[in-house]
Amino acid sequence: MTTDPPAVTVGVDFGTLSGRALVVAVQDGKELGSAVHDYTHGVVDEALPDGRELPPDWALQIPQDWRDVLRFAVPGALREAGVRPEQVVGIATDFTACTVLPATSGGTPLCELPGLTGRPHAYPKLWRHHAAQPEADLIVRRAEESGQPWLARYGGKISSEWQYAKALQVLREDPEVYAAADRWIEAADWIVWELTGAESRNLCTAGYKGIHQDGAYPDAGFLASLHPGFAGFTAKLEHPLAQLGTPAGRLSAAAAELTGLREGTVVAVGNVDAHVTSAAAQALDPGHMLAIMGTSTCHIMNSDVPADVPGMCGVVRDGVVPGLWGYEAGQSGVGDIFAWAVRTTTPQEYAAEARRRGISPHELLTEKAAAQPVGGHGLLALDWHSGNRSVLVDHHLSGLVVGLTLDTRPEDLYRALVEATAYGTRTIIEAFETAGVPVTDFTAGGGLLKNRFLMQTYSDILNRPINVLASDQGPALGAAIHAAVAAGAYPDIRAASAAMGRLDRRAYLPDPARAVAYDRLYAEYRELHDHFGRGGSGVMHRLRALRTQA
Repeated sequence: MTTDPPAVTVGVDFGTLSGRALVVAVQDGKELGSAVHDYTHGVVDEALPDGRELPPDWALQIPQDWRDVLRFAVPGALREAGVRPEQVVGIATDFTACTVLPATSGGTPLCELPGLTGRPHAYPKLWRHHAAQPEADLIVRRAEESGQPWLARYGGKISSEWQYAKALQVLREDPEVYAAADRWIEAADWIVWELTGAESRNLCTAGYKGIHQDGAYPDAGFLASLHPGFAGFTAKLEHPLAQLGTPAGRLSAAAAELTGLREGTVVAVGNVDAHVTSAAAQALDPGHMLAIMGTSTCHIMNSDVPADVPGMCGVVRDGVVPGLWGYEAGQSGVGDIFAWAVRTTTPQEYAAEARRRGISPHELLTEKAAAQPVGGHGLLALDWHSGNRSVLVDHHLSGLVVGLTLDTRPEDLYRALVEATAYGTRTIIEAFETAGVPVTDFTAGGGLLKNRFLMQTYSDILNRPINVLASDQGPALGAAIHAAVAAGAYPDIRAASAAMGRLDRRAYLPDPARAVAYDRLYAEYRELHDHFGRGGSGVMHRLRALRTQA
């Protein structure tokens, strides 16, 4: 007797610096094989490929880097898994967001058109492109003046990272590129267009990054109040929005040749890396917050009801899973901040010790920092090196360290920055609960889970147990779960998550004595947070303005 080979799905996670493909068994979520492709160009934040320099706060990417993930990582994952293309019943993708690009009506990125390769605004703007802060500020002012009802759904602020602010920046600074853009599209949807040959738009990015609420985008009158030429912007976005976990189409012949999969394979609707990870972490129930911790941290949680939570990145009906209100918050810099500390503060003798012991500088600083008592370094930091996403929603804020002396060591600063990011997460949780949205469970996922000291510090500062996503490939696993639903293997995302997701409950428990000590330090953090972030001092903005002028 012969049996059919087991069905699998492929999840493809497009991150900030690389893309990962993961092959997953539909029956139980077992991870069978994976492959990573590093982007050739990485983050384009200093100069275009032709050498043209970029201003401060810019962050672009190159679309060919994303195609190369399909070209190299997907076949590589299939080879490692030892599965044949006919076993793959579906493929799904997730992307960093808001990573958005101007394109033609046929889906060609403008930066790939002759004559536009030297125009910075023709390129995709990565999520951490923060040069549209003036445009974001203008959107908020006009929305407050005209009483726009959707503003409360975003905690009263619109981020410079999102679609409208970035598009308005294009219009104001390069109107020719703006006019040439038939479509303004999230990379999460553009990559699906590459796979199927047809445009699609997902409900998640439209709601969280595109100000789409209650079935509509901001009206033309409001857009005209921002700039007369912006009144028709919605035409560049308008397209039916598809529910998460549904098919966007089927793999085209060109995409099949590129990926090594079969033509006609089901392609799921696009999604955002953080949101799709909720399914992988089995964190779909109301009140279960998921923090995806990497270069930045994104906080995702579902609720039965909508509420106005100050500084949130959005609350969207069906935004994470159909039937619930999905909330998003976030911190713009976390792992990036630790990397900065290692890059700028590690002295030669520390680097030599790390090499001698065969460990990384991160591991060495973590080891030294972990040996300290709470408060032993005498430092307090603000985790705003990449600005503040929640709850202040101001990307022109900057980092701060108080308490430096001639005795301060690299591990002191490293620990203070770890603690600062945990204080930032606690600030977000308290904002939810103050607004009447309780956080009943807290789960962490992402690349920072490997640092056990960091995770224990979070548990102590939050003073609550921390569950962990029992996979180091959460977004790709979440995408594969959505692919299984789109292919019809499960009736809905909840059922697929229960069968294919991975969660290690109560992996970290708070130490009562450390939690009490951290309460005192957190009170000091909040004093600094509110002074520099809520109008006590505008020095951070003035310094940034001076840098830009220089």
